[in-house]
Amino acid sequence: MNHVKALIMKFVMIAAVLLIILTLMFDVPFADTLWISLVLTLVAYVMGDLMIFRKAGDARNQNKRNMIATFSDIIVAFLVIWLMGDALVGGNVDIVTPAIISSIVIGAGEWFFHKYLDRNVFPEKHDHTTTAAR
Repeated sequence: MNHVKALIMKFVMIAAVLLIILTLMFDVPFADTLWISLVLTLVAYVMGDLMIFRKAGDARNQNKRNMIATFSDIIVAFLVIWLMGDALVGGNVDIVTPAIISSIVIGAGEWFFHKYLDRNVFPEKHDHTTTAAR
């Protein structure tokens, strides 16, 4: 259930950012923005959160794991927004600029989202006790 809540939170964050930047500022159609948001949410959650954030670095060094995962989320966000945006809207909108802006804003949100994940979804990474100390 924690993963479902996290996915919903992530989708809302990404959709809000993309609706403001892509749809309101750069006139990307609403439906296209929602499709990009959905795909980005799923890809970024699996790659950035489950594979990289959860597995990267030592459990005691949350900032290092967060930095690695946030940087990868920015790259993934840029690639998904750019490639899907180009495929969906074609030459109607120069999608590179909104992809760069959106990925940076999403990356900032991801920094805080990873802190939520660390405390609420991946408790094994937040537990600082070691079996060797016992």
